[in-house]
Amino acid sequence: MRFVFPHSHAFRRGRVTVDDDQKSGPGCLVEFGDGVTVIAEWYAVGNAIHLSIPAYHTAKGTQVSRWTWRLVQSKDGLWRSERMS
Repeated sequence: MRFVFPHSHAFRRGRVTVDDDQKSGPGCLVEFGDGVTVIAEWYAVGNAIHLSIPAYHTAKGTQVSRWTWRLVQSKDGLWRSERMS
């Protein structure tokens, strides 16, 4: 799995592209719009995806804390993030 956020970090109701490569396992790549890529973990919960992103630095050097996000697909077909913890 690969998740692509168009900005340098995830945020509430932010868009995210979910690229399902049909491979099993919790490991995945998370790419941000500033070019930073991190290794994270995901798992499915019903129709949603829980994505745990480790702490990282943006391309400009800003520290982003570790967060777990719930990704849900909206009625318009786009995936959006909801912060869990």
